[in-house]
Amino acid sequence: MRIANLSGRLTLVLGERAVDVHDASGHRFPADPQAIYEQWEEFRAWAGAADLGDAGRHFDAADLGAPAPAPRQLFAIGLNYREHVDEAGFTQPEDMPPVFTKFVSSITGPLSDVVLPDGGHTDWEVELVAVIGKAARRVREADAWDHVAGLTVGQDLSERVLQMSGPAPQFGLAKSYPGFSPMGPTLVTPDELDDPDALELTCSINGEEVQQGSTRQLIFPVPALIAKLSEVLTLFPGDVIYTGTPAGVGLGRTPQRWLQPGDELVSSIHGIGELRQRLLPA
Repeated sequence: MRIANLSGRLTLVLGERAVDVHDASGHRFPADPQAIYEQWEEFRAWAGAADLGDAGRHFDAADLGAPAPAPRQLFAIGLNYREHVDEAGFTQPEDMPPVFTKFVSSITGPLSDVVLPDGGHTDWEVELVAVIGKAARRVREADAWDHVAGLTVGQDLSERVLQMSGPAPQFGLAKSYPGFSPMGPTLVTPDELDDPDALELTCSINGEEVQQGSTRQLIFPVPALIAKLSEVLTLFPGDVIYTGTPAGVGLGRTPQRWLQPGDELVSSIHGIGELRQRLLPA
């Protein structure tokens, strides 16, 4: 199953058609895309049994928003690919990866314009994003996929000047400028994917590939992240987890490279889709 946020309304995506869930369910389910995660299991059962026939309409990708636009919690994981650990100059985490938060106001949809902060060095980080579908507290790794509603593509844009300022890094703040957390284009349930633990990620700038990796290389895969996070806190339905980025970010290059006004940033995951961000001057 693939769901989308189409013009602010929860939508089932059936090939090239979009079916409005609120209308098709006889108003049983909300139009608000974020609200559906509180009824995820009931919704999945309905969607699996619903006879939608030729229902739906063609849609414009420009009207898509983030599939989880207003989570209670938005987590981001650092240093979760070995080659990225090396390029960043850190030691590989053993028991728990670095965890920080991105602020919800930074979330945007899959096609967007992002204004570059004045005087900053803005970097790119393509990431697999997991959205929680069932509350998780002290969940075993073997059971963790049962708590995932679906997967989507994310881009963890990062302003490195602010991030590296001060006596300690400003991870959350530097990664939360407006538009710095695009997600989409749809949320894909794990059963739609041949292997949700082995997904190919790429990122390009103006057609030049700058990142290529696979979630097979994750130090802490999605189930491990859910188990470790839920040991400390409760993960709520609709919460979002950015799972980390492979090597190839601008910070780790010689010379270092930053996004520039006019750049087009494309982030993709095979089997899920792609994001496109156009970078604008301050």
